[in-house]
Amino acid sequence: MAQMLPAGLVASAVVSASSANLGPGFDSLGLALSLTDEIVLETTHSGLSVIVEGEGADQVPLGPDHLVVRAIECAFNALGTRAPGLVVRCRNAIPHSRGLGSSAAAVVSGLAAVNGLVAQVDCERLSTGQLIQLASEFEGHPDNAAAAVLGGAVVSWTDRTDEGPRYAAVSLRLHPDIRLYSAIPEERSLTAETRVLLPTRVSHDDAAFNVSRAALLVVALTERPDMLMAATEDVLHQPQRAPAMAASAEYLRLLRRHNVAATLSGAGPSLIALTTATELPTEAVEYGAAHGFTITEMTAGEGVRWAPGVTVPG
Repeated sequence: MAQMLPAGLVASAVVSASSANLGPGFDSLGLALSLTDEIVLETTHSGLSVIVEGEGADQVPLGPDHLVVRAIECAFNALGTRAPGLVVRCRNAIPHSRGLGSSAAAVVSGLAAVNGLVAQVDCERLSTGQLIQLASEFEGHPDNAAAAVLGGAVVSWTDRTDEGPRYAAVSLRLHPDIRLYSAIPEERSLTAETRVLLPTRVSHDDAAFNVSRAALLVVALTERPDMLMAATEDVLHQPQRAPAMAASAEYLRLLRRHNVAATLSGAGPSLIALTTATELPTEAVEYGAAHGFTITEMTAGEGVRWAPGVTVPG
């Protein structure tokens, strides 16, 4: 029988945005970004109340279908716990449907906040590995989920087992000279809509190209940032997605013509640029602003932070 949590417990979690793929690392490489969502979770005597501020406030369901609530229920099931009622307060800064890991952040925040609740009673918590596994099950791939859980740059992978996919990840030490810039358009895009543009089969030549670039990208991110331009080349998903986001594709070409190692962020339409320069080229900044992109310098995001109460570490 599930352990019932008492009313009056409060917990919070803060989770970072993320950029997946980074060019050639399709569904495997990810990078957390210094843009965060926060949730505060409170157990009550009955009912469910979902309160959303910021991004997506007028667009997401405010009931059991809310992604954070679904993740909370998943965590309860995994831990064998329940709550008689819940108040879920979400403060969102990560733009939705822009390729910045908003759905992974929602799932990870819900899972982690439950850790903050059960830490206050005699109950097992979700491990880091369980957070990655459960969040990746929602996503169907581990790149954004692993980055949101671990922070920084990550390499993730999927093992095929008789019990279903098993997800795992390891952290990379991002080279300190690498600077990060996001370019976020007003345009929205859904991963499910752009993934159907990808072919079900690829040639050996294209597969070998991307394998070599993904391997090189690990070296570039950790030891040789001078190799970022070559390391971020891709032939498996960005060219195929370009027709669905013409403005992003054109801006990506312009940035790379200026020797900026830019890629689609996840499935787009946002871009992420990795560079050792102290600023982006003036022409690239002006073009982005003129075409509706908000350009922001960021740092690598931290791993998910959760705590009893409303204050999180860091």
